[in-house]
Amino acid sequence: MRIVAIINQKGGVGKTTTTANLCHAIAELGSKVTAIDLDPQGHLAVSLGITAQDIGGIDEAMLKKKEVHQQLISVRDNLQLIASGSKLKDIEQLTGNNSPRGVLLKNALHGNLTDQDFVFIDCPPSSGLLVANALIAADEILIPMASDFLALQGLSHLMGTIKRFEKALQRKYKTLLVMSRYSPNRRISSQVLNVLLTHFPEQILATVVRETALLAECPSFGKTILEYSPKSRSARDFRSLAHDFLESKVMYGNK
Repeated sequence: MRIVAIINQKGGVGKTTTTANLCHAIAELGSKVTAIDLDPQGHLAVSLGITAQDIGGIDEAMLKKKEVHQQLISVRDNLQLIASGSKLKDIEQLTGNNSPRGVLLKNALHGNLTDQDFVFIDCPPSSGLLVANALIAADEILIPMASDFLALQGLSHLMGTIKRFEKALQRKYKTLLVMSRYSPNRRISSQVLNVLLTHFPEQILATVVRETALLAECPSFGKTILEYSPKSRSARDFRSLAHDFLESKVMYGNK
């Protein structure tokens, strides 16, 4: 089982869109996938068609009130969801030296979901306790990137955070990036991509996800782009991205 944290401390870069659609695309290929909504906003659940506000989620598993397997919701073939839950925002406020706050998620997942091929964690746009829990629990990191220079500035801070965790945990994450909101007609998109290729060679997944109105529309219907518009270029992008992820197919850096 591979545990992947989908993370970017900057909002609006397409984390939840990437999580929902990539998870579905990988599940379509036959892998068993669990998606965890670690964002108190709960947008991943909504994107996958789960709108009830009173459902339990990863919050109760982290607080040891329920087991992880009790919180699973089957949402598509080969794809199950663990929602965020109403108490997730309270976990950020936990205090006390006797509380192992950073390992709540790791402990909740320990010994569970062993039949799954992938667990993807949709993280909130912050650098707080929930993100720390995701980084401690994860083996790999996937960073969605928008095509703007503010996203580049945020990436520098995020990479610093990752390096601090690697040093503290004495481990090395497999870290990949995905261009999740790419506009080929905008010069800034190619400029940002070139900067990324220079600084992160062979870490950017080969397929760019082109930004379209359809990707913004489908969550309001509780559908992924693979269902909402299966023949669209966005659906093709995510199916291609799924193959890239499974095969570790990346772009080559600038020479």
